[in-house]
Amino acid sequence: MLEIIKFNNKILPDEQWDAFIDDSDNGTMFHKRKFLSYHPSDKFVDGSAVITKDSKPFALFPAVVINRGGKKILSSHSGASYGGLVYKLEFTIKDAFDCVQELEAYAKSIGCDAIQMTIPPMIYLTKYSNYLDFALFRNGFSYLKREISSVVQLDVPEEKLLSTFRQEARTAVKKSIAQGIEIVETDRFAEYYEILKKNLKMRHGVNPTHTLDELLKIKALFPTKVRLFGAFKDDKLIAGVCNFSANDNVVLAFYISHDEDFQHYRPVNLLFYRIMNQYRNEGFKFLDFGIFTVNMEPNWGLGRFKENFGSRGIFRDTYYKEI
Repeated sequence: MLEIIKFNNKILPDEQWDAFIDDSDNGTMFHKRKFLSYHPSDKFVDGSAVITKDSKPFALFPAVVINRGGKKILSSHSGASYGGLVYKLEFTIKDAFDCVQELEAYAKSIGCDAIQMTIPPMIYLTKYSNYLDFALFRNGFSYLKREISSVVQLDVPEEKLLSTFRQEARTAVKKSIAQGIEIVETDRFAEYYEILKKNLKMRHGVNPTHTLDELLKIKALFPTKVRLFGAFKDDKLIAGVCNFSANDNVVLAFYISHDEDFQHYRPVNLLFYRIMNQYRNEGFKFLDFGIFTVNMEPNWGLGRFKENFGSRGIFRDTYYKEI
């Protein structure tokens, strides 16, 4: 029998929560207490819950309580890319229904008027299924939004990887190699961050989601999971991609940036060619470029850019229900 209880460190210490995520079917680094801890403790109202089965953790819901439009909402954690229920490998269709019903009862018990959750796309699952999606729909949830994330399958032999790129990108990779661009993993985050700031401000008029200090803190928390790959010309950093190994299946390209003054070297194309080979050799199945839609409005140029590397779009769904 399932039971749901509000999370605290006495019920489930942080290290046990994180161990559950590592051993789950669909967990990512964004579900871990270690990751969520980089936020100031007073930034969010924690609404996280633990679902137990036979008195043992069976599913986790990292969540916050937010207020929007006069409603109190139990929501996937606002400080993470993905949320939703994280569950064990043996998760069944009946478990999905029972967990959703327990979650609704829990939300009501803490005075919430609605629930919303952004679940990881299917590529993040170890055993693919739509059990949770189905249970949400049958229990009256609807889509709040369906964003499109660009994904590259890495199950391609190294000698064939370049052929999956569009002609324009293949030519750019060869041009970059011919001009002596080197791709290496680096810790030169400060130089990279300056390029990133300038690039985002010029192209989109925004600042990075994370400050440099926050990015370095996340790197310190996950030294082997957060990795910066840089493109260098004569030891000058001219482009970089910061990647998060979200779980054992998927690496997420979190920040992509280049110095416009060196665009003629086409460093980003070579960066992704090398990055894809690196993570494929390490056993990852997918590279997630992230979304190219915002509130379901496509950025056509960004979509075309990502498709140059053989990507295709999959849904990143956010579900919602008033209770």
